Amino acid sequence: MEVLILVLSFVVLIGIGVPIAWSIGISGLLTMLPSIAAMPTFTTVAQRMATGLDSFALLAIPFFILAGQIMNRGGIAQRLIDFAKTLVGSLPGGLAHVNIIASMLFGAISGSAAAAASAIGGFMGPRMEDEGYSKEFAAAVNITSSTTGLVIPPSNILIVYSLASGGASIAALFLAGYIPGILTGLFLMIVAAVWAKRKGFPTGKRSTLGELSRTFVKAFPSLLLLVVVIGGIVAGIFTATEESAVAVLYCFLLALYYKEIVVKDMFSILLSSVGTTSIVMLLIATSISMSWVMSYENIPQQITDMLLGISSNKFVILLIINLILLFVGIFMDMTPAVLIFTPIFLPVVTELGMDPVHFGIIMVMNLCIGICTPPVGSVLFIGVGVAQTTIQKVIRPLLPLFITMLVALLLTTYIPALSLWLPSLFGL
Repeated sequence: MEVLILVLSFVVLIGIGVPIAWSIGISGLLTMLPSIAAMPTFTTVAQRMATGLDSFALLAIPFFILAGQIMNRGGIAQRLIDFAKTLVGSLPGGLAHVNIIASMLFGAISGSAAAAASAIGGFMGPRMEDEGYSKEFAAAVNITSSTTGLVIPPSNILIVYSLASGGASIAALFLAGYIPGILTGLFLMIVAAVWAKRKGFPTGKRSTLGELSRTFVKAFPSLLLLVVVIGGIVAGIFTATEESAVAVLYCFLLALYYKEIVVKDMFSILLSSVGTTSIVMLLIATSISMSWVMSYENIPQQITDMLLGISSNKFVILLIINLILLFVGIFMDMTPAVLIFTPIFLPVVTELGMDPVHFGIIMVMNLCIGICTPPVGSVLFIGVGVAQTTIQKVIRPLLPLFITMLVALLLTTYIPALSLWLPSLFGL
């Protein structure tokens, strides 16, 4: 009964256009009302929202959001693009590869797919069009490649998963994301090369060693941030939250060094960061309250029993979970999806002997595909808006890239070493 109320109320609220955060909070309230009186229900849900945000680990999110905003304005994207162009600009589909590599680097540094899609797409879209690439192909490449930064650390969504899972190591999750994220990027590059060759898109001239050295030197301070952040966490020098504050300071000093921003620009950057943080934190608060409601009503255990009743085969269960998460990702943003569905599916996969770190990477890769998918894919809309085209026109070049992401997801799902080898190498 409770499951039915939860699902129906949420679907109806989303269907009539209620914002996702409010839909989550209201459906959680409605689920509790049959078993608890109205006043205790309201006070309990409000209390869970407040206490759910009282987490030291969550402080990393506003700091990484601020770091991403500074990077977006601080000239870092341009330097990463120039470095990527000297690396792969002469290959078939050269500028598409530049877009993918720059998105991987910028997304990893900023931890935001939206920031990567807007920053890299804003630079690369016009360049690709000027050199003969179609607007739709450029948008499709930008949309799919920008999600790789959510798997390659540092990543806000992996921090959220650590919270939702009850304490999976953030350092282990960060290391686990490298190989699957880079693998997805390489697969996207292969598809882009084949598509570009079939369509006859041009290639750039081969860069000299001197050009490569110059662009690397210019991009090196930006790339060093990855070493500072990940190295500090893995070495145990900083927690993820402390490292996020260090990342803000580093990005600010770097932007001043590049002379792309001045101190007075920080007001607008801070204002934009506060707006983004407020939205994310409201989503987290309502999602945590819904997770508690589901736990109180014993919904995760019911779903665990149902799935294990369908099959005891690990591969079949993982396929079912992947299909459910792919469907969820079409309609729900990543943060609430992770907070709501981790407590549901994590007991199932741990019962089957799966490592929580491995499952975290699978879940994030699933939801990365969702934010590229209509009707509510956030990165899809950003990419289409930046390219000034329509979703209908982007779908055709998007499909082969979309399939590539699915292949990378399946490989990561069924080959645990892809995500667990690096953490085990560092003893995590």
